[in-house]
Amino acid sequence: MPVRMRARHRDEAHRAATPLELFFDLCFVVAVAQAGRQLAHALAEGHWGHGVSGYLMLFFAVWWAWMNFSWFSSAYDTDDPLYRVVTLVQMAGVLILAAGVPRAFASSDFTVIWFGFLVMRLAMVTQWLRAALGSAGAERRTALRYALGVTVCQVGWLGLLVLPRQDVPWVFLVVGLLELAVPALAERARQTTWHPHHIAERYGLFTIIVLGETVAAATVAVQAALDAHEELGRLLPIAAGGLLVVFCAYWIYFAVPIHLHLRSNRQAFVWGYGHYPVFGSAAAVGAGIEIAVAQAFGKAHLSTAAAAACVTVPAALFMFTVWLIHSRHQKRGLAQQLVLPVSSVLVLACTFAGRWAVLAAGLVASAAVTVGVTLTARQGTALAE
Repeated sequence: MPVRMRARHRDEAHRAATPLELFFDLCFVVAVAQAGRQLAHALAEGHWGHGVSGYLMLFFAVWWAWMNFSWFSSAYDTDDPLYRVVTLVQMAGVLILAAGVPRAFASSDFTVIWFGFLVMRLAMVTQWLRAALGSAGAERRTALRYALGVTVCQVGWLGLLVLPRQDVPWVFLVVGLLELAVPALAERARQTTWHPHHIAERYGLFTIIVLGETVAAATVAVQAALDAHEELGRLLPIAAGGLLVVFCAYWIYFAVPIHLHLRSNRQAFVWGYGHYPVFGSAAAVGAGIEIAVAQAFGKAHLSTAAAAACVTVPAALFMFTVWLIHSRHQKRGLAQQLVLPVSSVLVLACTFAGRWAVLAAGLVASAAVTVGVTLTARQGTALAE
């Protein structure tokens, strides 16, 4: 039988991600993979504006749906049958959204994506209404504000279907900003009891899943090129450099614990919203490696530098944004603080290294990790003495 949905305690001990949450994340990987594949195809054809803008808009839809669920579940996860069923409905909505990504990219037809988003949001509103029924006072008002805000925003997304195609970016901008405002407006009177350690773990797990999708996309691209051309000399620098970039991205993100920094909504909102470029750039690296491989064998309508930029730009953006919203809060001293910003600039400079650009970016990222580990070790030694 369903239990009464009550807020969980923020200081709850041993709070960890559940198998259902992990299953939920895996469904989102399908949508991330679709967006990355379409980005790679558009950029390989030289359609930079269409590819980048389409990717940013569609990745926002994927990321925001994941955000809605993750923060709600941190505060209200009951893991009873009703909660599980509603969550599975949300997962079905994710898969519908993923199915609509190619059509949205190709012809700006957002019908399938809107319907998938509708399924997810109806399930999310159901969860918030259930939370309202199980609470009272300021907590109930917060839950009802969330339910109302999500509903209004979903109506706003109808603009994607009824307005002219040239207005689509404006719909994303206006309704997207409204979406970002809903949590701040809903939680004015009372904060939801999200769990800092649980939220940090959820973001970390999604980072791993996105990086895993990047590895998978790059592996498929390298394998296809190897089967078609059997020229290891061209492939090895790209494959090795891309692998180093992904491995270093993992190391950089998990180098510091972040849950102790998440003490208030203000800190958590900045950190949580800031992961849009973190997740988006991590996924884009995989698309960039695909493009670099295609360009190396004359299958992409891009110059060598442009193809390299498809890897170096998202890699540099990842390093800088991870430092800006995440790791700088745990860094001590000017030297530690400068490692990632300087390294991100050096990774960008690798764009002009010709056919060795991706490998050079991987080596710079490796050097950044090495320097960061060395400085941390020296600080630990100094404190011990």
